[in-house]
Amino acid sequence: MKIFRLALLCLMVISSVSLDAQSDEKAIKAVINQFFEGMERGDTALIRRTCTAEPVMQTFMADRNGEMKIFTEDFGEFLSVVGAPSKDKYREVIEFEAIHVEKSLASVWTPYKFYINGKVSHTGTNSFQLVKTAEGWRIQYIIDTRRRL
Repeated sequence: MKIFRLALLCLMVISSVSLDAQSDEKAIKAVINQFFEGMERGDTALIRRTCTAEPVMQTFMADRNGEMKIFTEDFGEFLSVVGAPSKDKYREVIEFEAIHVEKSLASVWTPYKFYINGKVSHTGTNSFQLVKTAEGWRIQYIIDTRRRL
């Protein structure tokens, strides 16, 4: 009888941990999807709600000479560009390839294709670092690669 109770207790703990992980993954995906929805709609308020107060945005790509370098983008400038009226339509389509969660820290890997006016401009991979705040999961860091087609 004791073995049965112990096994039942173990199953309950495992189920609880599994449900928490699924809940976190769902919330993390929602935050990242909202970030891209904000980009597509030019909704800087929505983008801000998905990020911490001072997110870091970087790109690792070839410079004009073909040398791979890290470029850091100012978040405020990014929001200005996204929020500015434009004839062009931007859309980034991502795939959730990997999500790793440890309590209040998450790492997410998302290969993507970036479209301008319906045509693929470039592809690459995003790496997100998220933190779990009192308000929920928020993006703290994004680094991506970019390959022109």
